[in-house]
Amino acid sequence: MKVAVVGGGSTYTPELVSGLARESERLDVTELVLQDIDPERLEVVGGLAGRMLASDGFTGELTLTEELDRAVDGADFVLVQIRVGGQTARLSDETIPLTCGCVGQETTGAGGLAKALRTAPVVLSIAERTRELGADGAWIVDFTNPVGIVTRALLDAGHRAVGLCNVAIGFQRSFARMLGVEPGRVVVDQVGLNHLTWVRAVRVDGDDVLPELIASHGDELPDHSGGVPLELIEELGAVPSYYLRYFYAHDKVLAEQRQGVPRAAEVAEIERGLLELYRDPELAEKPALLEQRGGAYYSEAAVGLIASLVAGNGEVHEVDVRNEGTIEGLADDDVVEVPARVSPNLIDPLPQKPLAPELLGLVQHVAAYERLAVRAALSRDPTDARMALLAHPLIGQWDVAGELIELLRAASEAPA
Repeated sequence: MKVAVVGGGSTYTPELVSGLARESERLDVTELVLQDIDPERLEVVGGLAGRMLASDGFTGELTLTEELDRAVDGADFVLVQIRVGGQTARLSDETIPLTCGCVGQETTGAGGLAKALRTAPVVLSIAERTRELGADGAWIVDFTNPVGIVTRALLDAGHRAVGLCNVAIGFQRSFARMLGVEPGRVVVDQVGLNHLTWVRAVRVDGDDVLPELIASHGDELPDHSGGVPLELIEELGAVPSYYLRYFYAHDKVLAEQRQGVPRAAEVAEIERGLLELYRDPELAEKPALLEQRGGAYYSEAAVGLIASLVAGNGEVHEVDVRNEGTIEGLADDDVVEVPARVSPNLIDPLPQKPLAPELLGLVQHVAAYERLAVRAALSRDPTDARMALLAHPLIGQWDVAGELIELLRAASEAPA
C-alpha cells in the first residue's frame, strides 16, 4: 500500500510517522511519500521521519519529493495537511478581523473564510491529480483546515474524501483518564459541524456515562471546552468543543485577543524550535515540544482511520462526511462531523437523535455559511464572499462584511 502525505514538511509529520509504526500489523505500507513545496523543510522533517522509521523497523520505502504527481501516482491514500500562505497568512487571518471588532481565528469567522478562499482551490487541484494518477478507489483524507469547508468542496467535486479532526479523540482520551478506563472502551458521541460540535453522550462499553461525568468531574470539563462555565455545560446537558467559546464568550475572547499575542506568532516560534530539534541527527523520536504545537492525537486519529478503511471491523471514528439525513434540520449534502462505524471502504454514520433547538439553530446558521464559503472559494467573486460573511453568526453586518473582505483581499495581495 502506498500512502502519500501532501504537506509532508509539516512539523506534524513525525506524529503521523509514529502512528504508522504503531499500526504496522494492520497497515502494510510499502511506500510512504512525503511531498512538500519547501525543499528545506522537506529535508529536515524527512530526515527525522527516516530515522524514526528505521528505529521502528519499517521495511517499506520512504520517498521525499517536491513533485505532487510523483507523490500521488499510484497512491491508495492521500493525506492532505497543507497551510496555504504559511504562518504569515495565518497571522493576517487572526489579526485583521480584530480591527473590525470580530474574533480573529484561523478556522472560525472571517479568518476561517480567508483561509478557505486560499485553501479550497489548492486542495481541489491536489484531488484532481489524485483522481488522474492515484490508485483505483484512492481515498483523500483531509486534515487541512477549515476541514468542513474543504471536505465539502471535495465531495461536491465528486472526490472520494473524508475529513478528520482531532477534537473528538482528544475528548476521548481526557474522558478515559477521568473515568479510569482504557480509551478503547470509550465512544464519544460528538455531533455538529467541524469546529462546532457538542458531546451529547459518552459511552463506556455501550452505556452513556455523560451525566455521571458531569456530576463527578464538572470542575475539569470547562478546561476542555475553552473555559465555558460549568453552568452552561450542565444546562446544555452536553460538553461543547473548544471552538464554541468563540460563540458563547465572543466579547471576552475578543478582548483577550486584542491584548494578547496571536496564536500564529506562538506557533511560528514553536515551529522554529521544532525544526531545529529535527535537524539533530541523533534524534529518532518525536520531541516533547511537539505537544505544544497543537493537534494532539492527530496521528492516532489519522492512522486509525486509515487502518479501519483497510482492515477494520466497524470501529467508531469521528469524521466529516455528507449528512444524508444523519442530523435532522440540515440538508443531505451538508457536511457534518459525527461518529461513524468504519469498515473497509465503508463509512457508516451512527444514528443521531435530533439536536436541541439551542444547538440546531447555530448549526443551521453555520452550515449555510459553509455552503456559501465553498461557492465563494470557487467563484472568487467578492459578492459571494460578502454573502458568506453575512450568513456567519459572528459577522452578520453588511458594513463589517464589506470592510473585512477588502482588508483580507488586500492582505492576500500584499507582497510576502
